[in-house]
Amino acid sequence: MADARRYHDLPSPFAMKRGGALHGAHVAYETWGTLDDDAGNAILILTGLSPSAHAASNADDPSDGWWEAMIGPGKPIDTDRWFVICVNALGSDKGSTGPASINPATGEPYRLDFPELTLEDVANAAHSVVQGLGIECLACLIGCSMGGMAALGYMLQHPGAVRTHVSVDTAPQAQPFAIAIRSLQREAIRLDRNWDHGRYSDDAYPERGMSIARKLGVITYRSAMEWNGRFARIRLDSEERPGNPFGFEFQVESYLQAHARKFVRHFDPNCYLYLSRASDWFDVAEYGDGSVHEGLKRIRIERAMVIGVSTDILFPLEQQEQIAKGLEAAGAQVEFVALDSPQGHDAFLVDIEHYGPAIGGFLDRLD
Repeated sequence: MADARRYHDLPSPFAMKRGGALHGAHVAYETWGTLDDDAGNAILILTGLSPSAHAASNADDPSDGWWEAMIGPGKPIDTDRWFVICVNALGSDKGSTGPASINPATGEPYRLDFPELTLEDVANAAHSVVQGLGIECLACLIGCSMGGMAALGYMLQHPGAVRTHVSVDTAPQAQPFAIAIRSLQREAIRLDRNWDHGRYSDDAYPERGMSIARKLGVITYRSAMEWNGRFARIRLDSEERPGNPFGFEFQVESYLQAHARKFVRHFDPNCYLYLSRASDWFDVAEYGDGSVHEGLKRIRIERAMVIGVSTDILFPLEQQEQIAKGLEAAGAQVEFVALDSPQGHDAFLVDIEHYGPAIGGFLDRLD
């Protein structure tokens, strides 16, 4: 299969917020559409924890992307008008430098020698890509889930680099529930004997830990409403049940297992640990003397749309309201969109019927 992935070399050394630096690092990205002569039509998309830069199909890679229904000619993020960039997060294993990459100082994978990673580092790496493309100011910065947090970090660290912003199902800081869930996910990985302090191999891989971590994540990405509607208490047919005591009995258990099976060995465990912890560490209040509201007031943009769903338990709707109020207090013209989608946090990936018109309408109204 063709690969549309491109690579941007980061400045070397690339300084990290919590100390240390990367040498010879790069990040992967993909683009769609054509950049105007004045570079004024660029949109940057920052992703959640696990997606690659392949947000949509293109001539170089016709496979569906993770936001396929949103990006393309005539779609909500219309590539006939906009030049769209999606960057794979620094620290990921989808082409960008991360814990699974080779450390040039040793010739071995970084593993836990990778410097402590923050979402500010993720933002700064993405900003370097944008600058490398000759873009001084983004027409719009779109951040989804973890990428929405990184987007806030982008705007706080690079004043004047963004005109407008679309904040999608995110938060200005992790709440205790989100921290608790991610802590359990990391613990499941670290307690797998095959993790071996990050020194696992293909032959001795922390499959059980990664499987449990993914199941915990999927549970929080959807809502109780959807779990009830899709599965109720439906049991597996007798031939589908394992013979061991306490084996799977309900369809929902089988569903979680299938999701975990797709994820395990398709995302590096150490990368997962680093990005998960970076999400817990991020806190806009650090920029506002302990106040999230004051931190958000330091962001200077013209317009914003803040969108979320009432069924999101990982990034609750009140956190979207908090972002909207903070950006408005900073002087931005803000549209707040609260949806009632049953899909919970993952709604932005699947409920295009509602997210598409909201985001597309916002972009259509830009000058």
